[in-house]
Amino acid sequence: MSAVTRVLVVDDEVPMADLVRGYLAREGMEVLVTGDGLAALELARQRAPDVVVLDVMLPGLDGFEVCRRLRAFSDAYVIMLTARTEEIDRVVGLTVGADDYLAKPFSPRELVARVRALLRRPRTNALAGDAAWRQGPLGLDPRRRTVTLRDRPLALTVIEFDLLAALMREPGIVLTRQQFLDRVWGADFVGDEHVVDVHLANLRRKLGDDAARPTFIETVRGVGYRLRGER
Repeated sequence: MSAVTRVLVVDDEVPMADLVRGYLAREGMEVLVTGDGLAALELARQRAPDVVVLDVMLPGLDGFEVCRRLRAFSDAYVIMLTARTEEIDRVVGLTVGADDYLAKPFSPRELVARVRALLRRPRTNALAGDAAWRQGPLGLDPRRRTVTLRDRPLALTVIEFDLLAALMREPGIVLTRQQFLDRVWGADFVGDEHVVDVHLANLRRKLGDDAARPTFIETVRGVGYRLRGER
């Protein structure tokens, strides 16, 4: 992450975008603004923002598709904004890789607080002293932040990597959603705890894991998740 936090605001409602820009700029952040999805992707490639504040209801390319494409090349934190409050919107947003979700109308101060909370998440340094781990055909190197499956590199997002690292650090131990939130999102996370389920489902798909007959990640109904076996 750059010394000055860079935030990309993607919203075609100019008054809203300007309001958000003002609040974030007063926090000392560099703020880029666009109201177009394709332009947002180009800006993200060129300027590598730390956080993207992304409206769902964009003309042309909507926010869900922008987030999905963004995740192909960026691990920026994504907060999705929407004027709709249906559960399906939240689930779709998290499925395509969003980190948090905020319904309009919202307090700009709350948005700033959520940006700050995302930026405080533990990342590489929390695992830097750990040696590489292996679980059958699955290997994870915390220092290099690499994962291999059957000796082939596996591409994971930052969140997916950190979830897998939390599981591999304590094989056989059940972790609750709250424990995942504390270890991956940070203890001051504000949002829907089911974000854990969505990102773990994405991780399972990449591992080729069947939730009904898991090889790696087992669901302990009513409690949480654990990595099968021992390191």
